[in-house]
Amino acid sequence: MIHGTDVAPGTLLLATAELIDPNFAGTVILLLDVNDEGVLGVVLNRPSPVPVAEVLRPWDAMCAEPEVLFRGGPVSPDGALAVALLRDADDEPVGYRSVVGRLGMLDLDTPVELLDGSLGGLRVYAGYAGWDTGQLQGEIEEGSWYVVAGESADAFRADTTDLWRDIIRRQPGHLAWHLTRPLDPETN
Repeated sequence: MIHGTDVAPGTLLLATAELIDPNFAGTVILLLDVNDEGVLGVVLNRPSPVPVAEVLRPWDAMCAEPEVLFRGGPVSPDGALAVALLRDADDEPVGYRSVVGRLGMLDLDTPVELLDGSLGGLRVYAGYAGWDTGQLQGEIEEGSWYVVAGESADAFRADTTDLWRDIIRRQPGHLAWHLTRPLDPETN
């Protein structure tokens, strides 16, 4: 179980009550790439009303419910990024790049017919969240994020309304207590 400040691909960032930036308040972020140049992730719990079919047909047929674009973050909101789950870890199709386990990123320029049943789930994000080297670590140290282990199912949940609460609830020890913490500790 990852808990603390260690970030790696596949881990989740849960916004704390201290994080008031409207781009990230209440969010769950899946980290997709962590390297010397920075960190890239997508917000898992911000579906948009825009159907994938309106902007990226025929990808809509492969998307997990709901088949809408998700707001992945404030960086490049006009671009699209896809997160995919393989049916079989040994069957990596063309255009797929592993993140952790069977979870990875899919190049949306890949012809759909080349995937031929390889995917167990797909979600498309408009934009992403990104941090320069050291920036995310600073935000974690100031108390803006909880860093926790992710599960593949987190990225493909049909109803993301309670995703933050459900993830914090499954955490061990004192971290789960934050579920009942008031937004303003002075009111406690």
